[in-house]
Amino acid sequence: MNNQTTFDLLESQARGQVIGPLDSEYDEARKVYNAMIDRRPAAIVRCLDAGDVQAAVNYARENHLPLAVRGGGHSGAGLGTWNDALVIDLSRLREVSVDPEEAVVRVAGGCTLADIDQATHPYGLATPTGINSTTGIGGLALGGGIGHLTRKYGLTIDNFVSVEIVLANGRFITADAAHNSDLFWAIRGGGGNFGVVTAFKLKLYPVSTVIAGPTVWPIEFAAEAMRFYRDFISQAPEDLNGIFAIYTAPPAPPFPEHLHLKKVCGVTWCYTGPPEQAEQIFEPVKNFGPPVLFGVKPLPFPVLQKATDALYPPGLHWYWRTDLVKELSDEAIDLNVEYASKLPTPHSRTQFFPIDGAPSRVGKNATAFSYREARWAHVIVGVDPNPANELLIRSWTAEYWEALHPHSAGGAYVNFMMHENENRIKASYRDNHARLAAIKAKYDPDNLFRINQNIQPERSLIDERSRVSTK
Repeated sequence: MNNQTTFDLLESQARGQVIGPLDSEYDEARKVYNAMIDRRPAAIVRCLDAGDVQAAVNYARENHLPLAVRGGGHSGAGLGTWNDALVIDLSRLREVSVDPEEAVVRVAGGCTLADIDQATHPYGLATPTGINSTTGIGGLALGGGIGHLTRKYGLTIDNFVSVEIVLANGRFITADAAHNSDLFWAIRGGGGNFGVVTAFKLKLYPVSTVIAGPTVWPIEFAAEAMRFYRDFISQAPEDLNGIFAIYTAPPAPPFPEHLHLKKVCGVTWCYTGPPEQAEQIFEPVKNFGPPVLFGVKPLPFPVLQKATDALYPPGLHWYWRTDLVKELSDEAIDLNVEYASKLPTPHSRTQFFPIDGAPSRVGKNATAFSYREARWAHVIVGVDPNPANELLIRSWTAEYWEALHPHSAGGAYVNFMMHENENRIKASYRDNHARLAAIKAKYDPDNLFRINQNIQPERSLIDERSRVSTK
């Protein structure tokens, strides 16, 4: 770290690099996926192991520094960095080890989804994660984890076997169903509020080649297509996952030239069932409309996971709004089409991720993720490479959300949230929030881990603990 004395002690304790504002790597090291976020942390620690994470946590706590934790850096709100904070950068923790006999994988906290897929695919196995292979596992998994395998195998948190975690007091522990079970409950949906997870152990399932790809209809057909999708997916076998979107067709395969840069609607499908049944499963989809593009075909699962990577590289400007949805009424569909038809930029889109099926069979209090009766996670994203369009994408996203929010379940999927108030966070956890606040008071009473969708520690429990300790 060049010409910086403040972090000398941390540098002496950490094996990884400590980068400060005067270092040549600083501007690159402080970047996150969303280019709308431009923050200047006090320093960035590129951790090489759990020991480095412990050193950084202890340093931040002892020196009263804000502490941010970054894995893949995909947080829409840019919560992997903060002004004047110490940033724990996990991107060097990339080890993946597969146990095909036990059907589990141990994943270091800085891994991307691509790292996991590359390691598990040769065994014909996969674990449920997200839909963009450059996403970091840490932030995605701790908030829930929704993707192409959700209806069949559940949220990512439903497949936790254990985690290795550094706590606010610097201790390194394992949490699972038998050890530190209260913490294990909280980190399954409670986000990064409770510590820094340096490794996850996750269940694996037999997923290799999937029948997957897009079906596309003209934007003029969006209301009818959305109603068809709503009714079809609710009756479809859980082997079939389908993410509905309204977007601008990119000028690239598999979209034919006459669709390039045209507003369209469609579904990205992923079928993991018996291949011989695929034709029958997709027959209603082929016959509805019919679609102007039917791009469903056999694909290695990692290829599906990477399908949108090139369309959404790091460095775009993003603004997100989100809700969880129980029902898509005809009125809500009409409103969605009204606002989504006004996509402000070619990268902007609206998406509905199905979370019925396997997630719905987990009790609403079994993990921190409360909305087990919801059927979709809805996200509205205004996106553009040009910073001059920031106000445009913010305004469209906010107006769209405000029109649709009355039709929502009330809370949100925390991974899709921006900077939102405590009431919004409480609404997203409902009756699980009080338990989360109590566990926060136990493991992080001073709220060291607060640069997140923050759960405030329960003050009465901290005050009681303080009274007991002084007697």
